[in-house]
Amino acid sequence: MWPFIKPIKLIRYLLVWRVNSSLVRLPRWLPTELSLGLGTMIANRLPTRQARPWRKALAAWDECGGISLIGKKKPAAMPDVSWPIETVLFVYPGKQTYGQGELILWELKLMGESADHGLFLEVILPALEEAGSVSDPQWQRKHGLWGRFDTHAVYVARGPQWEPVVSDGRLDLNYRATPVQWAEGLAFDLRSERIFDRLTWLTPFDLVNDDASASGRQPPSTRSGQRNKKQIAPHQVPTLQSILESLIARMSLLLPGKHHTPDDVWDILSAEEQSSLQAVIEQASLVPVRHTSLKPAPKCWPGRWIGTQTFASIPHPIIPYLELASILHIGKQTHFGCGTFVIS
Repeated sequence: MWPFIKPIKLIRYLLVWRVNSSLVRLPRWLPTELSLGLGTMIANRLPTRQARPWRKALAAWDECGGISLIGKKKPAAMPDVSWPIETVLFVYPGKQTYGQGELILWELKLMGESADHGLFLEVILPALEEAGSVSDPQWQRKHGLWGRFDTHAVYVARGPQWEPVVSDGRLDLNYRATPVQWAEGLAFDLRSERIFDRLTWLTPFDLVNDDASASGRQPPSTRSGQRNKKQIAPHQVPTLQSILESLIARMSLLLPGKHHTPDDVWDILSAEEQSSLQAVIEQASLVPVRHTSLKPAPKCWPGRWIGTQTFASIPHPIIPYLELASILHIGKQTHFGCGTFVIS
């Protein structure tokens, strides 16, 4: 499994924010506000030339009202926007109302050529600190998050473990996160006898029209179709095969350089590894979806659908690839945390 993921650069940061106000209410989908708010703060802090790609990326928000949207209901149709660096903003499922001293946990994932610890320390961390203490009235909303929290801790993933970079508000300047440590010690060789058959989407997904189907080895599993707002169309229900194909497409976006295709992911594998992956995809194609409980994502959320799926028993050789897909996120709007799940 390691040769398959070796080219993927990723740094996973777990941020722990401690609320320092009596009451904070989070927006309905926090990652969109994180993207808008932190992106604006980063752009404002950078020199003009370095800020240019950030302001270009924020232009879609400007058309909807810019930071005037902070603390307010977001547009029903999310703008096609992301940061100019490859990132995922994934907020852990939880409640929307927090009191003094309570913790908000979320992950910032820097991916591909953006997986740079120096970038985090020099560009992103100062914006995170500003976000917790900002007092400008344009950021203040009744019971809003901005200006009402402290960055209590920051951890970096090394395989399944989390190592501290910031503890009790103090930064360890000697820590050096690398873009490959995320995979160290991950147990991709499953030896459990447990039966897995359930997949629960933690965040909304949208795999339709995903070029993942062009994996170079398999026919498309999904076709574009009119979105049904009340019930997912049968051809839009993710299969294990389409999830694996979406994973390959996602990996192609994270390879070094630009303009890669899913075929490039296959090309980095040895003949033996290609054969192994092909066998897994063929095995996945034979596993039927037994039951689907997917509903439309709420208004103002990115993505299309959220819920659970039950399969006939998921073969163990497929599970490591599903775990990888859950880490990288798949489909559209991954910047907002879309496209991740757990299996059970």
